[in-house]
Amino acid sequence: MVTPMPHPTPDRPARTGRPRSQEADAAILAATREALVELGWSKLTLGDVATRAGVAKTTLYRRWAGKNELVVDAVAELFDELELPDRGSLAADVEGVVLQFAALLGRPETRTALMAVVAESTGDEALRARIRSSIVDRQKRLVLEGRGRAQERGELPAEEDPETAARTADLIFDVVAGAVVHRSLVSCEPVDAEWAHRFTALLLGGLTAAAHS
Repeated sequence: MVTPMPHPTPDRPARTGRPRSQEADAAILAATREALVELGWSKLTLGDVATRAGVAKTTLYRRWAGKNELVVDAVAELFDELELPDRGSLAADVEGVVLQFAALLGRPETRTALMAVVAESTGDEALRARIRSSIVDRQKRLVLEGRGRAQERGELPAEEDPETAARTADLIFDVVAGAVVHRSLVSCEPVDAEWAHRFTALLLGGLTAAAHS
């Protein structure tokens, strides 16, 4: 007598305990941005994203509680592309990251996703908190890196008080991000090399004055 073989379902039980797939996450976030550009915030659904990404809808719900969290992470992944290459001076570093930031905002998927999630967050404190933690706080690393590099070069004095240093980093980030976002997305004016140069001169003039006051 031959013992019957079990029904071939080896993959199903293993999926619940399987580590998150980076490839699946990347596909889901890319599909989210694509759907936002094509459909807009109001028509975007997790079901549509799952179809575009080629995953089960339950896969999305295991990773994200809802559309708000998914869209924030889709935006955050784009902003994580920003880097601060060492160009030899504080001015050159700032100009470089300003132009890189503006180029990122010029991409349809970034512009659409960012404006949608910011608009939605006006009445949702939990969503605002997620934007702060997933996007804003993560990108403050660029300010800390640039300032630390400038201090090593002797372009800026070291700040001994950690609280003062943190407040200064917050202010620098707000000024740079606010100016570039406003010019790119609100005024719809170009952020070109000339504008980046003039903005940087104004910013660094203020930083130098503040450091010696």
